[in-house]
Amino acid sequence: MLLRETVRHRAPSAALVLLLTCATAAAGLAMPAVLGRALDLLLAGRRADAGPWLALCGGLTAVSVLLGALDGLVTGTANARTTAWIRERVLHHVLAAGPVSGPASGPVSAGAAGPAAEPRETIAPGDLVARLTGNAAQAGTVPTALASVLAAVLTPVGGLVALVLTDWWTALAVIAGMPLLALLLRVFVRATGESGARYLRAQGEIAGLLSEAVRGIRTITAAGTQERDAARILAPLPELNREGRLMWRILGGSTARAAALLPLLQLIVLAVAGLRLADGALSVGGMLAAWRYGVLATGTGVLVGQLSGLVRGRTAASRLAEILETPVMAYGERELPDGKGKLELKGVSLRGLHGIDLTVPGGTVTAVVGRSGSGKSALAAVAGRLADPDEGTVLIDGVPLPSLSRSALRREVGHAFARPALLGPTVGDTIAFGAYDPGAKRVRQAARAACADDFVLRLPHGYDTPCKGVPLSGGEVQRLGLARVFAHPGRLLVLDDATSSLDSATELKVSHALWHGSVARTRLIIAHRASTAARADLVVWLEEGRVRGTGPHAKLWELPEYRAVFDA
Repeated sequence: MLLRETVRHRAPSAALVLLLTCATAAAGLAMPAVLGRALDLLLAGRRADAGPWLALCGGLTAVSVLLGALDGLVTGTANARTTAWIRERVLHHVLAAGPVSGPASGPVSAGAAGPAAEPRETIAPGDLVARLTGNAAQAGTVPTALASVLAAVLTPVGGLVALVLTDWWTALAVIAGMPLLALLLRVFVRATGESGARYLRAQGEIAGLLSEAVRGIRTITAAGTQERDAARILAPLPELNREGRLMWRILGGSTARAAALLPLLQLIVLAVAGLRLADGALSVGGMLAAWRYGVLATGTGVLVGQLSGLVRGRTAASRLAEILETPVMAYGERELPDGKGKLELKGVSLRGLHGIDLTVPGGTVTAVVGRSGSGKSALAAVAGRLADPDEGTVLIDGVPLPSLSRSALRREVGHAFARPALLGPTVGDTIAFGAYDPGAKRVRQAARAACADDFVLRLPHGYDTPCKGVPLSGGEVQRLGLARVFAHPGRLLVLDDATSSLDSATELKVSHALWHGSVARTRLIIAHRASTAARADLVVWLEEGRVRGTGPHAKLWELPEYRAVFDA
């Protein structure tokens, strides 16, 4: 699908490349006949008559050089623009697909989704970057490579036709060797495609492992496992080396076989042309033309190179197409009616959750507690539609989340995470980052509510300090993430372990804003501390993906199993 879209998108550029390469091939095909005619006239002593033909030879040479330069310019420009289009197309799809819930969560997962879907294979971030950079650049050459292949076929076919017109006896020698040439090209294309796919797969695996190691570099350093992790990252290197060498062997073997077969055919052409010259059926110029046309008809070197590029581009495009198979989250057109932010889950199932039925009253603070793996993060994801359930429905104020427009959903539902990403160019832009710009005044108010204003003002440029490279602790990063959601108050706020790095005093201050500030009407908090659950209006206790109990913390605290959740 991506390959067809790419070819259609760059059809005008590919057509221009095809036109230029065909014109270059036509000039090359005309040259032997013109050169042979000029030679015959010179040998006959008719120098005056040969002058125009020699001038035509010079003109054809100049045209070939000019067309070749234009072809290079158009091809390079078209490849760059096609690569940019592919990257934008795939990147938009990645962002539209959103995160994937569950233990194997990642940026994208290849495969289908839904109740009957098979488990999806997550594409690691490093592999995704490799596909968006190197693979996209290779796939971007496909339209022009396809045009070049079509034009490259014109030269041997045109050479054979011209050879038939020049002397059909000589042409028979070339025709006899054509099946061997066709077999050679077929084997080359098949072997190159299979080896290229394995090469790119190993390359992507190394990129994924390297990205994982960069994210966990502190853990690796603390554990002293640099050598072991280097070996783990480079484990696919032998396969990469093997497939790389195999591709070169395939290319070398094809070149060697062509080098043995093509000169033999060309010698046969020259021998037959010589015999035809001796019989008087060909002139010296005709023999020269026949030999040159024989060389053009058997000259598959350029075609092999173009086919190699086309196969690599097609293989790269297939890896990018795997990303596009990830379902994109669809949105409706509805807006939310007036309401307090009542949240309902009806028969919701997702990886980690099983048939959840839950009602969170609007305007309340609800804490979700449970042991690790009980499904808390999955519940947070479906509550704010970072993921759609495999089964069941999630509603806010009676409206199913999928029927809401994107702007309505993201304006009314906010999320805060344990490890928020600082996506704005400056600290102030990071807090303002969201569905709408809250303004500088609201940004400062939100920062104060999240206990971030003090340390932000101590930064070199305050709220204008660039985020890149700014030294922030985990707790400070979390406070900026909280400030971001506080700056965009809506109907529902979901906090997924968003205060885990805060000290007790800071958490108490932030909790005051959560309970008494205008940060959202309904607040759903993934809680790990008994003190957080104690302050909530309602506690939802999860166990093995199911609701074990709901009610006030004080009531649930009477149960030993509930107290065990907090190791109390």
